Amino acid sequence: MSYFGKTNIVMVGMPGAGKSTIGVLLAKDMSMNFMDVDVFIQGHEGRRLQDIIDNDGIDTFKKLEEKYLMDIDVNSYIVSTGGSAIYCKNGIDHLKQNGVIVYLDINMDTLKERLGDFSTRGVVIKEGQTFLDLYKERCTLYSAAADITIDCIEKCMEKIVEEIKTALGK
Repeated sequence: MSYFGKTNIVMVGMPGAGKSTIGVLLAKDMSMNFMDVDVFIQGHEGRRLQDIIDNDGIDTFKKLEEKYLMDIDVNSYIVSTGGSAIYCKNGIDHLKQNGVIVYLDINMDTLKERLGDFSTRGVVIKEGQTFLDLYKERCTLYSAAADITIDCIEKCMEKIVEEIKTALGK
């Protein structure tokens, strides 16, 4: 696949997969700008993601997330999306127009270890849905949207950055 003309690298994956951490390292290494969409939303809304979910509900949060994804108009950026951005088809399609979608694939055990109690982290999960169900549902969506999938299991951040650069042909 050719990435000619694509100026952004868009990171997708589960909460705790390392999108922001790897995104910052990749941006530094490639001399690019970095944007964390969750921080972008919080800054514009003036409150934490979990506050939005708790007070306004998941549906309102998803609408806000899609709105902000559609508002992003950047060049030469590493963009770290929130884990639930994958539900925003129009937003992901918008980012894909000028970006390469990189899916950071990580296993369930590592996620549980990293996240601990995810109830305060702003994770969009339906009432009654288990984290395993959420994981399976999202992994299918991430894979479908991805231009590049990076297996992040038992790899250090630097190795993941190198694998992304190699996959991009950099």
